[in-house]
Amino acid sequence: MRNRVVPAILIALLMVVHAQLWFGRGSVGNVAKMQSKLDAQKAANAQAQHVNEQLASEVSDLKEGLETVEEKARFELGMVRPNEILVNVSK
Repeated sequence: MRNRVVPAILIALLMVVHAQLWFGRGSVGNVAKMQSKLDAQKAANAQAQHVNEQLASEVSDLKEGLETVEEKARFELGMVRPNEILVNVSK
């Protein structure tokens, strides 16, 4: 009888481990789903990092000189100096 109990226990434990592998919290499907979420989040983070770098560059340019401020004022707000005619040629 003892010879049959040990293999039965081992088989039961193997079935539990196997069930956890396919249906449990760390299952193959769950890990794949979490990996796809992680990849999507990494892509979103990379995009946000790119935008942050552009904004940091723009802030740096604005702090360093008035040329950038004047350029923005001219093209975005239509600023002109006194006695100046602004001609904007665009395609």
